[in-house]
Amino acid sequence: MATESEPSSVSFPVRGIVIAVVSSFINGSTFVLQKKGILRSRDRGASYLTDGVWWSGTLSMIVGQIGNFLAYNAAPAVIVTPLGALGVLFGAVLASRVLGEQLNVVGKLGCVLCCCGSVVLIIHAPTARAVTSTLELEDRLSDPVFVAYALLVVLLLVVLIVWIAPAHGSSNILVYVAICSLLGSFTVPSSKGLGLVAPDVFGSDPGSSGTAALPLFLGLLVTLAVSVLLQFFFINKALQSFSSNVLEAVYYVAFTCSATVSSALLFREWTALTAADGVAMLSGLTTVSVAVVLLRISQEASITWRTKKKTR
Repeated sequence: MATESEPSSVSFPVRGIVIAVVSSFINGSTFVLQKKGILRSRDRGASYLTDGVWWSGTLSMIVGQIGNFLAYNAAPAVIVTPLGALGVLFGAVLASRVLGEQLNVVGKLGCVLCCCGSVVLIIHAPTARAVTSTLELEDRLSDPVFVAYALLVVLLLVVLIVWIAPAHGSSNILVYVAICSLLGSFTVPSSKGLGLVAPDVFGSDPGSSGTAALPLFLGLLVTLAVSVLLQFFFINKALQSFSSNVLEAVYYVAFTCSATVSSALLFREWTALTAADGVAMLSGLTTVSVAVVLLRISQEASITWRTKKKTR
């Protein structure tokens, strides 16, 4: 019996990793295709909603999000999330081919540091304690620390969306990135929670837990849908003003940090954080912070170069 269970325990994470890799490459193409559609529609003087390339990018985003959902429920988040770095690198290469967005040396260094720092951050993040039941998930969601964090995130989102984005969104890439990454605080927990609660809701014999699980399932589903739709909206707002490869790299860094924090608080991972891992995570955070600065410098240099070229 023991020998029969070994293959399934090995193939389960492998399946999740394969899905995550494929999703990363699909997600890496979404920003580029949507940006291409926005530029094409702008040249025609039409809305990007009428452009086929933009819709192909949107379809890629939907497929990528479905892949992420499956991956997060087929493998640990500490394995799935770092694989998103593949999408960043693929998106940078694709943007140079399709959009002609060439990163200078500083930008390329920033892109690489983004990936390296984020991977270090995730690798040394404390392992989540297993949540195996709906009641246990409900207990984690009602934890005062997580509730306080969720309320703080909602407050920050209101401030960013209502006041800061209208005034500074088109001039500062970090505004839209902050909105999308903070929304990511709800995306990953909701995806994991739906995968856990779904068997209780749709199982052949849900029992008494099925009634209790249904409101939680619907709440997580609505949270995930709202979070994804708002991210979709603000990503397209950002693509109208900023380079796709810079946006994708900075967004990946911010999303990774946000998802790590929310996961650590929800699953109480911070209680298992060692001093060595804490130092490693601080180093990873410092690395990605430097990377974001380099990408900003690269972007500003690119804008200055294009401005001078137009005035000649």
